[in-house]
Amino acid sequence: MSPVPGVSREVASAGVADASSGAGDASVDAADASAATAHAPAAATRTSVGVEGEAAPAGGANTSVGVGGVAAPAGAAYTSVGVEGEAAAAGAARTSVGVEGEAAPAGGAHATVEAPGVDGEATPAAAVPGNPVDVSGGVPVDRPKPLHDPDPYSTPPYGQPGPWAPAPPVQLPATPPAHGTPSPAPPAAVQAPVAPSGHPVHGAPGPTPGEPTPVVPSPAAPPASPWQNYDPWAAAAPLHQTGAAVASQEQRRKRGIRVLVLGAVVLALVSGGIGGAVGVYLERTGGVTDVELPQAGQESKERAADSVAGIAARALPSVVTLHVKGSAGEGTGTGFVLDGLGHILTNNHVVEPAGSSGEISVTFSGGETAKATVVGHDSGYDLAVVKVSGVGGLKPMPLGNSDNVQVGDPVVAIGAPFGLANTVTSGIISAKERPITAGGEKGDGSDVSYVDALQTDAPINPGNSGGPLLDSKARVVGINSAIRSADSSSDQSHQAGSIGLGFAIPVNQAKRVAEELINTGRATHPVIGVTLDMNYTGDGARVGAKSNDGGSPLTRGGPGDRAGIRAGDVITEVDGQRIHSGEELIVKIRAHRPGDRLALTVERDGKEKPITLVLGSASGD
Repeated sequence: MSPVPGVSREVASAGVADASSGAGDASVDAADASAATAHAPAAATRTSVGVEGEAAPAGGANTSVGVGGVAAPAGAAYTSVGVEGEAAAAGAARTSVGVEGEAAPAGGAHATVEAPGVDGEATPAAAVPGNPVDVSGGVPVDRPKPLHDPDPYSTPPYGQPGPWAPAPPVQLPATPPAHGTPSPAPPAAVQAPVAPSGHPVHGAPGPTPGEPTPVVPSPAAPPASPWQNYDPWAAAAPLHQTGAAVASQEQRRKRGIRVLVLGAVVLALVSGGIGGAVGVYLERTGGVTDVELPQAGQESKERAADSVAGIAARALPSVVTLHVKGSAGEGTGTGFVLDGLGHILTNNHVVEPAGSSGEISVTFSGGETAKATVVGHDSGYDLAVVKVSGVGGLKPMPLGNSDNVQVGDPVVAIGAPFGLANTVTSGIISAKERPITAGGEKGDGSDVSYVDALQTDAPINPGNSGGPLLDSKARVVGINSAIRSADSSSDQSHQAGSIGLGFAIPVNQAKRVAEELINTGRATHPVIGVTLDMNYTGDGARVGAKSNDGGSPLTRGGPGDRAGIRAGDVITEVDGQRIHSGEELIVKIRAHRPGDRLALTVERDGKEKPITLVLGSASGD
């Protein structure tokens, strides 16, 4: 404890030093720093002696004696005596005495002496331990709060750590100076009195002004260590068990960013793996909901005008389906509107079953149905015209020019194959001027048609007959009429399908015939006025020896007779084109109009002779 103001220096309690090996370090009175010191008896811990050198009785713990040298009674802990040397009452803990030497009441803890000027009576001890009282008025004096809570074991705050003292916190060593930089010298320390053990004496007074300060030689300073400035009671600082340097705020921020990025990558990988696994599972198992198939959205219905769809869209309103019933049978065919008057063009073999008393029903692409009557027909050209009445809003089909058609041109066929109305197929022109004959069921050749046809690979089947063959501008270039079938059976009731060999009447020929049928009800045929030998197997067409009735094979005054053709002549060319049979010659002639000039090459007696004639006219059926 520090000396109390107003009391002579001799009244202060003797300091306490640690006891060692049963006889601890003894402290001496401050009056003589060089006084003799006696060892305390065995078992006395932290025992102080008086100036006279008598040791405290055995068993005294931290016992002090007065200036007169009388030891404090045994069992007194931290007991001080008065100026006159009387010990404080036994059992008093850390007891102080008054000015006149009377001890404070026994049991008083940390009692404070009476203020100066009082007649020797001690002031009562403070009620609360450790709370000093102002000696002038008895008012508590504020004292700075210690950095640490009081030690319940009364361990000296700056003594050697006891066995129960907590270990000090770990503190980083000071950063050593850079290589080559001299270390600053530590400040000079004030030497305090030390006991023989080398530790400073607790409570020893400082040097008196004017007196020389005894200097005790200190042991050699240990080597410079990072711990030499260690202060266990300093404020807590950021520490590391490894001794690594404390990271700066920027380093901590960068490290946090790296941790976040790494976490995001790990999260993405884990999420991707889980998502992939779930996706594979759903793909293999079909998912957990109803299956809904993908489908394209709504699109525009407009198509290019020259596409198959564009051609069909423009042509279908003009195409009709014909249902024919009569005494000779019934059938289905196709036709198309020629004009706004209700005229419809089709094949002769389509309307033939109706005869003179049959029934013809026309169905338009929109579903409307109307009755039709035959205007005219011609078996030689296999064409017929029917007419509907009382039908408005008819859309005529535009006609093209078959002479402009070239092999390879795209074409579209529309019809009702096997009764399937408004069927659209497409293909190309496979060949031109293909001579074909159709019909002949009567046996006398009167129903045989000779056509210089357009060949197409567009699928044409029974029911397509009479339907239009359209070019890329949706114009009629031919009338579908016949097909070559793989079925070679002579049974006409058996209908075979298309094998890609379809034939159409050129529209130029059909136009002339249709106009004649509408205007006169009959069609005219161009003729040369000769009878041909249809049994001739040689190359070309040979003029017969006689007519069918046994007369001359040449019509008197006819085109052939006037041109000089004789019986037995072989016609080999028509307009410079080679012909190989009588059917081909008829087809080439039928491709022209009556009155057209025709150039022929005739072979007679092994010599060829050119002949020119003007075609005559014959009435059709």
